[in-house]
Amino acid sequence: MSRKLVLYIAMSLDGFIAKKDDSLDFLSIVETPNEDYGYAEFTNTIDTVIWGRKTFDKVRSFGPDIPHADKKVYVISKSKVGIDGHVEYSNDVVDLVKKLKSEKGKDIYCDGGAEIVTLLLKHVLFDRIIVSVIPHILGDGIRLFKENNLEQKLSLKRCVSYPSGLVQLCYDVVE
Repeated sequence: MSRKLVLYIAMSLDGFIAKKDDSLDFLSIVETPNEDYGYAEFTNTIDTVIWGRKTFDKVRSFGPDIPHADKKVYVISKSKVGIDGHVEYSNDVVDLVKKLKSEKGKDIYCDGGAEIVTLLLKHVLFDRIIVSVIPHILGDGIRLFKENNLEQKLSLKRCVSYPSGLVQLCYDVVE
C-alpha cells in the first residue's frame, strides 16, 4: 500500500484559510477545551509534514517549539535550503511529494498554504482532502481553492459536525 498525501486544513464557510494579512484569528471561534477535532488521531497516521514557508513562519510565530518534532518536516521555500533540526527545506513540492509517495512510511500531511495546495491540485497529487469548515464568513482573504484548478472527482468518506459549529469533511480523491 502506498503512502497517501492528505490535505488537512481549516477554512471559513466562504472558502478562506486566512485573512488578507495572514491572520488566523477566526479559527479561535471554534476553540473548545479538550476538543481537537480528531487532530491527534489524524497525526498518528502520518510521519511526514509539508508546509509552505509562509504557513511555517506563521506556525513558528505561535511559540518557540516547532510542532511535529517526532515527524519529518519539509518546508517549501524558494530561497532557503538545507536542514535545520528536524526541518528540511525544499524548493520543489511536486518532485518532493512524488519521491515521498514512492518511499515506505505512513501518510504525508500537507497543511498548506494556498500556493502549495494549488500546485499539488494541479498535479493531482492529493489522495485525501480533509477540510474543517469554520462557521464564519470572512468575506475576503486567502482562498483555499484558487481558480483554474483541474476538475477532480471526490468520494465522501466522513462528515462530522461538532457542537462548536465546525463541520469536518473527509473526501478521497477518485482516480
